Amino acid sequence: MPNAADIGLIMLISIPILLAIGVPISISMGIGSVLAMATVFTFDRMAITAAQRIFTGVNSFSLLAIPFFVLAGIIMTNGGIARRLINFAKALIGFIPGALMQTNIVANMLFGSISGSGVAAAAAIGGAIGPQQKADGYDPAAAAAANIASAPSGMLIPPSNTFIIYSLASGGTSVAALFIAGYIPGILWGLACIIPALLYARRAGHRAQGLAKFKENFRVTIEAMPALFLIVLIVGGIISGIFTPTEASCIAVVYVLILSFAYRTITVQMIPGFLLDTAKTTGMIIFMIGISAVMGWIMAYAKIPNIIATSLLGITDNPVLIMVMMNIIMLLLGCVMDPTPAILIFAPIFLPIAISLGFDPVHFGVIMVFNMCIGTITPPVGPILFVGCRIAKLRIEDVFRPLLLYFVVLVAMLFVVTFIPALSLALPQAAGLIR
Repeated sequence: MPNAADIGLIMLISIPILLAIGVPISISMGIGSVLAMATVFTFDRMAITAAQRIFTGVNSFSLLAIPFFVLAGIIMTNGGIARRLINFAKALIGFIPGALMQTNIVANMLFGSISGSGVAAAAAIGGAIGPQQKADGYDPAAAAAANIASAPSGMLIPPSNTFIIYSLASGGTSVAALFIAGYIPGILWGLACIIPALLYARRAGHRAQGLAKFKENFRVTIEAMPALFLIVLIVGGIISGIFTPTEASCIAVVYVLILSFAYRTITVQMIPGFLLDTAKTTGMIIFMIGISAVMGWIMAYAKIPNIIATSLLGITDNPVLIMVMMNIIMLLLGCVMDPTPAILIFAPIFLPIAISLGFDPVHFGVIMVFNMCIGTITPPVGPILFVGCRIAKLRIEDVFRPLLLYFVVLVAMLFVVTFIPALSLALPQAAGLIR
């Protein structure tokens, strides 16, 4: 029987080769897992085991929230909500130099906190504010970098599909606790993005636009209030126990649908298209979850997680150094893998190590998602990077240089979040969701 090294080597060789020739990551993971299983089991047992692991992997009540949050994000993107959030953000921070870039950052945080999608935020907010930034003389690459860098904050600020995935991968960590834990790190992400934007604005000579008149600020605030109320509704309902995150996702769909009809920005004829887009996105996510469950199982069967844990703990017994190494590994994983498979495969490996070092599963979930968020704006597979560049009609190499300073401040913020647990745990503890 092949040992763990042989099984690991099969996956380590086959998956990168398949990715290099253009095979989608989920298919590559599936083929690599099947090749590894074929060295251990007969065909009949391999087929039965794979089917069982796929079913077990997707058989989770929490996953029902994903299609509804995806649908809510799609409706919001087409429902005129982005423009109202941009106007509200501009009213809040028009006095800051480079106001349109700061507006982009704050609007991404608000949009992401409602839709739960960094990709949707980059597309909706970037598409709406980009032409105005260009007209006001902002460098397109710098403006696109601000949009791309700030969009992942929506993956940290609830609702977040990524936290739902982590809950599944970690064996049932409270989704509600993860949602609340992401608030402060998500806000810190946005604040970190403001620093490079301010430096660019001062260097380029973009002055503050000044505060708008009270009447104008009042008008845009009233227009944005219905959309902002959804944040209060979802988070307040989850904290108070009125409904679960899955039920909150259904409420979000109904709410944004009614709101978009009230704004007269969507029609009944558009709904089938929204449902089709939701089915495509959700199908891709669920398929990836099922395949990741198979890959995770064969890795566990070969005791690969134990080998990795022993190797890490064998290098040093210093908790700080171990967490630094784990963060570096997760950052590298985020650069080459989509957040969903990366979390599904490596959360079961790294979480026991983190717990042995005294880290709470909720806190580690925030750390892992923060790493994956950085990965979404990093070549070669960063989805938000690609969407942001496409919206701005720029090449990745045009945007990468302005993004470098954002990488620096975000990685610095990652280590702040890692080593100050209260930033992640204070709110869920205050809400009574964890001890």
